[in-house]
Amino acid sequence: MHRSLLPLLVSLSPAILFLLPGIIVTQEGLWEDYKYGHGDLDNHNFCTWKCLLFTLQWPGTFCQSLNNVSLCRIPPTVNNWTIHGLWPLHAKNRCDCWPMFPSDVQELKAELTELWPSFVRFKSNFHFWREEWRKHGACAACVEGMNSPLRYFQVCIKLRAQFDIHSLLEDAGITPSCERPYKVEEVQSVLAPHVGDKLEIQCITDEQDRELWFQLKIRLNRNLTVGCDLCTDAEDALKVQPGSRPVPSPGHPCPDQVPFYYFPINHERPQRPCG
Repeated sequence: MHRSLLPLLVSLSPAILFLLPGIIVTQEGLWEDYKYGHGDLDNHNFCTWKCLLFTLQWPGTFCQSLNNVSLCRIPPTVNNWTIHGLWPLHAKNRCDCWPMFPSDVQELKAELTELWPSFVRFKSNFHFWREEWRKHGACAACVEGMNSPLRYFQVCIKLRAQFDIHSLLEDAGITPSCERPYKVEEVQSVLAPHVGDKLEIQCITDEQDRELWFQLKIRLNRNLTVGCDLCTDAEDALKVQPGSRPVPSPGHPCPDQVPFYYFPINHERPQRPCG
């Protein structure tokens, strides 16, 4: 069903049946279809991507990634890695016409607030979620399991539960610290068995020229298994499909030979967690 008919259809009585070419729809059926997705998007013209990036961000150093660190705040309930987004790689098409409303994710609001909060003062949590849906979720919606805002965010929550980065690191003795730096190799050796060897450990460089770990990108296949290798690293860096937009990031891969810091979360001074 074309979404342009939605305002007209839902304004009429639930008892009225609408006869479209080969389809009979009630108002209740229309809303169920709208909430839980549409199955007609999985086609070769729209679903051009093969890999996804599931990106997690570390609140301890997120603020340093902003041009204006004073805009940053870390809610007191946040003490773990949070979700930044689930991004199809090299998607040719974006569906800006697919809106998202608070009611679409109302049943997930508590979980999303905990696992996917906004750290920017002027951006509400829902603003952040809607922005990620518009930029990336609507492209992922060509896969049936993610073909609505509700399903897309449900998948992200499940992935966050699957990849418990903090526990994996802690069990290996890698904990947030202002004094102890880590090397890419030791973190990769801990995480790769769980998230695949295509992970990217992202850093930012602070004003003291220290490398700070602030993001982790996990590459997934369309079926959400880890380690999509259909695009090589060189292709990711050089190949941009017509009409696509690169995944925005203020960071860079942490240098292999330069130790980086995994700063603790400081709710009172998130802009300068270690001075």
